[in-house]
Amino acid sequence: MPSNIVLCSKPKKSPGEPHLTDSEALRRAQAVRHFNRFYTQHIGALHEHLAKSAFSLTEVRVLHELSRGRAQTASVLGRNLGLDSGYLSRLLTSFERRDLITRRPSDSDARQWLIALTDNGHAAYAPLDAAAIEEVSALLNGLTVLSQDQLITAMKVIERLLDTKPKHELVILRQPRAGDCGWLVHRQAQWFGAQYGWDQSFEGLLARVVADYSQRSDPVREMCWVADQEGMVVGSVCIVGVSTTVAGVRLLWVEPDVQRLGIGTQLMSECVRFARRAGYTKLTLTTASTLKEPRRLCERAGFQLACTTAERRFGKDLMIERWELEL
Repeated sequence: MPSNIVLCSKPKKSPGEPHLTDSEALRRAQAVRHFNRFYTQHIGALHEHLAKSAFSLTEVRVLHELSRGRAQTASVLGRNLGLDSGYLSRLLTSFERRDLITRRPSDSDARQWLIALTDNGHAAYAPLDAAAIEEVSALLNGLTVLSQDQLITAMKVIERLLDTKPKHELVILRQPRAGDCGWLVHRQAQWFGAQYGWDQSFEGLLARVVADYSQRSDPVREMCWVADQEGMVVGSVCIVGVSTTVAGVRLLWVEPDVQRLGIGTQLMSECVRFARRAGYTKLTLTTASTLKEPRRLCERAGFQLACTTAERRFGKDLMIERWELEL
């Protein structure tokens, strides 16, 4: 079986995806509630210093939001912090009486008032911020550096998955670090198994691609990149030599929840640039017709569909497409 199938796909349910039973859905909901209680208890312990201050936790949250240096309107503050407008209005009035904030009309909308911390406000918040950092640091110091990285990455993944607005943070393409390639095999095999019912032979294919690339170790002719967004791997691609003149695209992957943000295009463009610098005259990519994202990326990069064949792969009957780009 050729080891060149490309793995990018759109984050939507396929007809063959299993439907959650009521008991499974209940178990998942209970797991989220359990984590919420655990998180609240542990994070709540990080605010013991507030009992000795003149500010409530909500007031500290507002001060923190305003301390970031950009004047905001009350409506934006309330939306960002999930606060009732009436309650926030009373809180801001109290802050104004204590000379912690100033309000001025917005230049773009006279109906809106911009709120900013005064010097007194910054001075009042500074020790609270320092105490919070000290408490969090004490919590993290109980973990190894690797465990700290794992915890922070897990928090970022939760934030990324639950945020209704896709984040457009800078994505950098870097070389894989220890463990990245193994994680990519795990992640892609897991996702395509759940989404399309592909069997374990797909995981074996991924593992062979990674093993062959790692053992050859030819950075002049072959290269692998991972897309890194704030320390999280959100995509990957690999260029391998098929012959002296032809290179193949392997392991093209973008996390489903961050697709359509330009990451796939960035990965594909890097492949084309590298293949040209390495002296290849043709770049190929093979994928399944059910995966729409690779087709979109190929068409955008100028690839042409060379052929389509029916094959039995990964426990499924698939239409396999071969795309080519003349360099």
